[in-house]
Amino acid sequence: MDPVAALKRVAYLMERERAEARRATAFRKAARRLEDLPPGELQRRIAAGTLTDLPDVGQRTAGVATEAAQGRVPDYLAALEERAGAPLAEGGETVRGWLRGDLHTHSEWSDGGSPIADMAHAAIELGHEYVALTDHSPRLTVARGLSPERLREQLDVVERLNAELAPFRILTGIEVDILDDGELDQEPELLARLDVVVASVHSKLRMDRGAMTRRMVAAVQHPFVDVLGHCTGRLITGGRGTRPESEFDPDAVFGACLDNDVAVEINSRPERRDPPTRLLEHALELGCLFSIDTDAHAPGQLEFLDHGCARAQEAGVPRERIVNARPLDELLAWSRRSQPEA
Repeated sequence: MDPVAALKRVAYLMERERAEARRATAFRKAARRLEDLPPGELQRRIAAGTLTDLPDVGQRTAGVATEAAQGRVPDYLAALEERAGAPLAEGGETVRGWLRGDLHTHSEWSDGGSPIADMAHAAIELGHEYVALTDHSPRLTVARGLSPERLREQLDVVERLNAELAPFRILTGIEVDILDDGELDQEPELLARLDVVVASVHSKLRMDRGAMTRRMVAAVQHPFVDVLGHCTGRLITGGRGTRPESEFDPDAVFGACLDNDVAVEINSRPERRDPPTRLLEHALELGCLFSIDTDAHAPGQLEFLDHGCARAQEAGVPRERIVNARPLDELLAWSRRSQPEA
């Protein structure tokens, strides 16, 4: 087994099962360090027992690399593989089989932990036809939100990667902050260029119900918005603690989604489970579209779809109402519905 591949696989499986981010990151850093070594140096260091003299390589990562170089599956990796033999959540297999891609992911360009290419290759391995890259917008400085200049630079990077990865497609996108007045946190000219725009509230989550309703409705009515992200902003478990739901009028907000052909996101992160079941059922009864997304910040988290699919299947969401169950051409025809002609 290739030592670098073994380290990356360990990191992936740790991300999948929601291990502490720093632990998975340690394996990815070690993999990058070994990947950059001159030809032959890795084997020489393994033979000499000096892997841990390298920056970013500790006892555990060196052990995994050494066992792999010796031609066997490292014990640490074998234990992770055994736990990964079943879906992360039971009951969503039918819906998971419908999905063609994921419309909400992050890379190291904002608050994700991996390069765009690594996220894309992981999506390909999962059988996706496309994945939307939706790094944060400028106002979310804590997440290294992309300025207009950085977003333009990212678009060039994605164009080059798509030339290499075709027919797989990285969809250009953004998770744009919904500002206090319902405006969007990015230049309209840039939003118009993107394949997918996910709009989410990240600030003043305890805003008065009426004001929050007006804020969200205004955003949903924006001609470039495609998906309403994690609508309540709640956190129900996890390392960031818990956070109550934002309060808004679901008839008004989901009604605006229905009227403007905007998908309500079923956010698959286990700490979110957003929207809550009662609101998921409410949006379903109104006739809304849905996008089942991972909000992945690392490659292994792309498998979080199991959680969202289980919830969608339990609620009875039909295939025709799930936008990322559509093939690429149909998805793009929908997402560009309100954009002006070039």
